[in-house]
Amino acid sequence: QVQLVESGGGLVQAGGSLRLSCVASRNFNIGRMAWYRQAPGAQRELVASITSGSSTNYADSVKGRFTISRDNAKNTVYLQMNGLKPEDTAVYYCAAAPPFSATYAFWGQGTQVTVSS
Repeated sequence: QVQLVESGGGLVQAGGSLRLSCVASRNFNIGRMAWYRQAPGAQRELVASITSGSSTNYADSVKGRFTISRDNAKNTVYLQMNGLKPEDTAVYYCAAAPPFSATYAFWGQGTQVTVSS
């Protein structure tokens, strides 16, 4: 079983930046990783994903503002968020899939990001 622990959320003004981190308890059975978010009353949505080979994919709403990266030596995935907007306010979740799988089997507990206008 893989445990994921997120950190780095908080309150920031519009236009500001935050960096989220997610540490996995082990690395040997992790493939693709991703960040999702869920705003109040909304469905959980994919923000960005990264393969074990560091290929990335982004939601249109965050392209050019957010950057996902991973450090396999530290079992960590990051989400650098710049140019934050009030509509980015949500609980952000880290997710991980087993190798060669597109299904995210492991989830973190979430970290709150609040962007004030």
